[in-house]
Amino acid sequence: MKESDQTKENPLTLDFDQSWKSFLKPAARLCLNTLDFSDLWDEEDSTEDEGSSPTNESPTCLQAPPAPPPLPPPPPPASPLPSASHKGATVKCCTKKLHWRELQSLAPLPRMTRFGTQTIWAGLEPVHLDTNRLEYLFESKGSSTCFSVVSGRQKQPSVSVLGMKRSNIITIAMSSLPPPRLLPPAIYSMDSSVLDREDVQRLQALIPTEEELCLIKEAKAQNPKSPLASAELCLLTLGEISHLDTRLQLWSFALDYDSLEREIAEPLFHLKLAMEQLSANQTFRCILATVLAIGNFLNGCKARGFELSYLGKLSQVRDTHTRQPLLHHVCVLLMQLYPQSSDLYSDITAVTKAGKCDYSLVHSNLTQLEALCKASWDQLKILDKADDKRKGGKLEKRKGGGREDESLVADGMLRNRLPKIFKECEERLKVLRAVHRRVVNRFHSFLLFLGYSRAMVRNTKAEDFCKTISNFSLEYRTTRQSILLKKERERHNSGAESPGPNTPTARRKQIPTQENEEQCRLEEVLRTPESIPRHDATLPRNRRRLADIQGQFSRKMKW
Repeated sequence: MKESDQTKENPLTLDFDQSWKSFLKPAARLCLNTLDFSDLWDEEDSTEDEGSSPTNESPTCLQAPPAPPPLPPPPPPASPLPSASHKGATVKCCTKKLHWRELQSLAPLPRMTRFGTQTIWAGLEPVHLDTNRLEYLFESKGSSTCFSVVSGRQKQPSVSVLGMKRSNIITIAMSSLPPPRLLPPAIYSMDSSVLDREDVQRLQALIPTEEELCLIKEAKAQNPKSPLASAELCLLTLGEISHLDTRLQLWSFALDYDSLEREIAEPLFHLKLAMEQLSANQTFRCILATVLAIGNFLNGCKARGFELSYLGKLSQVRDTHTRQPLLHHVCVLLMQLYPQSSDLYSDITAVTKAGKCDYSLVHSNLTQLEALCKASWDQLKILDKADDKRKGGKLEKRKGGGREDESLVADGMLRNRLPKIFKECEERLKVLRAVHRRVVNRFHSFLLFLGYSRAMVRNTKAEDFCKTISNFSLEYRTTRQSILLKKERERHNSGAESPGPNTPTARRKQIPTQENEEQCRLEEVLRTPESIPRHDATLPRNRRRLADIQGQFSRKMKW
């Protein structure tokens, strides 16, 4: 066949070099199925790492891009706390210290980011504390520290050369597969109505080796009249299919691409949504401001921020009087100062999902997916050449097969749609690669927004950061619920001792009716005992002498 005719029949596969070079071009729209990444900025597409760039960058490289809309001016910097500043010198040696990692310098962000131009600490509001109570609760007390497969014996045919274990594996797999004679046409045409993804995976485990095929062919030649065992017959049938391993790999890649892409895209979407939820959550900001104010008072310093990993240690620091954890006092303060605050955990569900992902594995899966896509084009070219030889009659006809397999390769079969499928996968892979790069860069910008230094950004993993925040938010919600439950019980007990004016008992006492008054008088009469019997003066009485009564009584007693 001429080269020009081959180019006309397979323009997508033979133009592989040019199509693969276009892989590095930017994607048009960042959408992966139902996951929308279109709000990722073009400026986040730079390959420069936020955590690895030097600090002494030129001013021209740090200019804000004109594309995003201008943000409102940041609030004025937090004023120093009056209580902490005046008592810092006296409290320094008599209160427990928070061994956090203080952020030394909080310089403005190097460029305009999705989260603004300043760190989160620059926009926090000052928190007014009851320093006397804190000093009492966290008073330092001297030396106290702050912290068989059952192998069924079947009747063996006359020709069997495989081992028992290998034969059993093939027999078990064949029980879920079509008969061996129907496998070649389905594999050549990649008919998904005959073989699904699990069947393709079983066939990949049954691919015969050259040594096994040689043993089966020799045994068949020595015993031409004896039938082969079912396992040997299956391997011999599969061994007659040209490029079996390549065909199954291409078929598996075409069926698995959606799930492989989803394994990469969903963790990235969770991370992007987690950053949005954290940056917009007001309760999170109130918690940071409160912990910062408490820590500055206890440490006797004026820190501008702290590393967020310390949030997980708030439940380990306890006061020296009530032995309540510091997290308990933070919750009490927040419910007093910010009654509208939430439990935080319910507002940052994406952070919990992102904390369960392994983003180093996501990067590895993306690299493997790119390698699979590139290798699929090379394998497709090999199959095209092999199928052209089969159509030309150069491939040896199998016994009883004839040209029956070729008639099954219809235009609608997966085999003929592979070039179009791989071209679509290539475009989607470009989008996926751009999404991964931009989400990682946005996470680095988010850490800078939280006040992390560039060295800390390089050493912070996304899954570790999200897991720390998720665990803290869960502890915060649990502590908050226990405080609310305790208050509800106290309110219920106080209401039971002294009923309010609106209770039914109080209303009955306040508004007595005529029937109630009569009922009360009757009950009072019945409850009052009479010790001396009284006679009614209106009734007539018989006056009889005592002697008559005694004489009558004595007469009755005579025998």
